[in-house]
Amino acid sequence: MKKTSWSFVLCILMVLSLVGCGAGNAAQPPANTAQTKPTEITVSAAASLQNSLDEVKKAYEQKNSNIKLTINYGASGTLQQQIEQGAPVDLFISAGKAQVDALEQKNLTDKSSRIDLLGNDLVLITGKDNTKVTTLDDLTKSTVGHISIGTPKSVPAGQYAQEALTNLKLWDALQPKLVMAKDVTSVLNYVETGNADAGFVYKSDAQSSTKVKVVEAVPANSYKPVVYPAAIIAATKNKQAAEDFLKYLQGADAQKVFEKYGFKSLAK
Repeated sequence: MKKTSWSFVLCILMVLSLVGCGAGNAAQPPANTAQTKPTEITVSAAASLQNSLDEVKKAYEQKNSNIKLTINYGASGTLQQQIEQGAPVDLFISAGKAQVDALEQKNLTDKSSRIDLLGNDLVLITGKDNTKVTTLDDLTKSTVGHISIGTPKSVPAGQYAQEALTNLKLWDALQPKLVMAKDVTSVLNYVETGNADAGFVYKSDAQSSTKVKVVEAVPANSYKPVVYPAAIIAATKNKQAAEDFLKYLQGADAQKVFEKYGFKSLAK
């Protein structure tokens, strides 16, 4: 092939190559148009917080589209054990101080982040149509067969119930009737379904159900004040996001939601 022919072919190949490169470059979106993935925060929270915290979660995510909240509900003692075993949690909200104390002693929480977020009251409940139980003393009657409380070793509400019944000189007499539950939500369910004649839950739990009634509030001087502490987990990879959410929980908007569901505001 003549030299001029080779030159012509090379020119054509160069043009095609440039066009191809241009088309390839055009297919790449500008770097600044890539969508930012939301920051995910995992919260482990006491089962009694579910209704109120679900509402708070919805409001927070609407205001912060770059945040995705995942909330794991359960008995505070069980959640504590999960964190001790390395569960990927950013923030812990317990229904009792003992669980956060235990994590703090093992340096598993950021001690400086800890706050007392909410308070609550312990109440005695029965089914809506129950006429057997009108006072705490009625629990000792032979007509009352089953009384549900949260398992004291892992459920703060159960610990408060045990403390109160002990101080009211009722614990020993009632032990044969006790039905232990994995969390306070289960206690509520047992009473709602008639599997227990009565149960001890928080005021906020009783308020959330249309199938039970409050017989009476457990005397406040018979058990330690109910406190829900919250703390950021030391191993969190989203510390700033967790701090921002914890701050929001202490604010007026979130506190109004909690109060609506029967909690007491302790946030300063």
